[in-house]
Amino acid sequence: MNPQVFREYDIRGVVGKDLDEDFVRRLARAMGVYWVKQGVKRVSIGMDARLSSPVFRDLLKEGITKSGIEVYDLGLVPTPVMYFSLFRLDLDGGIQVTGSHNPADNNGFKIALGRSTIYGGEILKIRDIMEQGCVVEGFGSARTCDIVPEYIDDIVSRITTCPRRLKVVIDPGNGVAGETAMAVCRRLGMDVSGICLEPDGTFPNHHPDPTTAEGIAMLKAEVLDKKADIGIGFDGDADRIGVIDSRGNPVYGDMITTILAKDILKRRPGEKIIGEVKCSRVFYDEVKKAGGVPIMARVGHSPMKARLHEENAALAGEMSGHIFFNDRWYGFDDAVYAAARLLEILSSAESPQAVFDALPRMYNTPEIRIDCPDDIKFRAVEEFAAHARKTADEYVDIDGVRFTQDGSWGLVRPSNTQPVIVLRFEASTPAQLEEIQRRTRSRLAEIIKGLSQAA
Repeated sequence: MNPQVFREYDIRGVVGKDLDEDFVRRLARAMGVYWVKQGVKRVSIGMDARLSSPVFRDLLKEGITKSGIEVYDLGLVPTPVMYFSLFRLDLDGGIQVTGSHNPADNNGFKIALGRSTIYGGEILKIRDIMEQGCVVEGFGSARTCDIVPEYIDDIVSRITTCPRRLKVVIDPGNGVAGETAMAVCRRLGMDVSGICLEPDGTFPNHHPDPTTAEGIAMLKAEVLDKKADIGIGFDGDADRIGVIDSRGNPVYGDMITTILAKDILKRRPGEKIIGEVKCSRVFYDEVKKAGGVPIMARVGHSPMKARLHEENAALAGEMSGHIFFNDRWYGFDDAVYAAARLLEILSSAESPQAVFDALPRMYNTPEIRIDCPDDIKFRAVEEFAAHARKTADEYVDIDGVRFTQDGSWGLVRPSNTQPVIVLRFEASTPAQLEEIQRRTRSRLAEIIKGLSQAA
């Protein structure tokens, strides 16, 4: 068993190499032990469109019911639908089979206890149970449950008004968001069309990640061709959102969160709004200007969700497109609901594009991912952090290192889901942006080379 599949926020690996049928059987029995110790009696299971997901789902159902737990099988659904089931059904936990935005040969598991996803040490407890081979015996049962219509009704009921019919293009990247997102948009009165709608775990058109240039290229072309007001992209399991404005410009999660926060703060001034270390300076400045209290937090959908409730904040958002509403929603990350709230704002504006244009202009990069083996990526970031402490004007080590030099800032942090180091940069001019990137990448390349040679 590869211990590195047990990551900070979920369990994830390459199918056939890290995750096979034997692994999932053992995981199912370990989940039974973990949940029974917590008094769990009923859980839901959902799955994404990956080719291995149906087999993995069935193995989970078999093992979990043998542990004496009742299983509600939600079928092929977005991850937020699994989260939704925790609030609307009499459940004690849940599990989603999903590789999220990872390559097609990956899969994984997002796990909930009660109404919250587990992370960190709780994930490691499951690994320990698997390694020890512990099982618990019982007689559970499984039933199918179609909760998607109720989910769609609930989203639509929480949108107060959409006075203008916008032209919207949807791109779920052949993941699981298509049917649900299209239905919500139609119910809100939008003129909606879609590309890459059919769930297909081979992802034949493009990788399902709306935070990358490749992941939004088709959506951008379609928005410009149709002269649409907005394009909305989703990742493979629909808990992350990306946007293309009417001019074809990408709008990443931090700016989407900024727009949503400004709307909330009109009604609820003084509320806390949480961003993370990759968010633009614009996010923090605009939230403060709108009368909110901006908070910088670490990256990660599970810890971000926990921080939202810990601070009793109204909203939290990540650069990656995970957006969490504690305002007219349940507090979990949900890209379809975020899309509905954004459409509510845009359709009420005098000019939808003006909502995007009102954001101050900075020059920044999307997330940049540099390949780095899992066994050295944390040490590489630690070495870079030591360098930044000596050279930066300002330094924040909430998650990796965010550093400021001559008014520009950069971020270097290890990914908790992939063998990569994540970078982001922002500056006032293109020249400054290029310079901070060049210096950072050069130094990081030296560090990675040195660690690789020493390994």
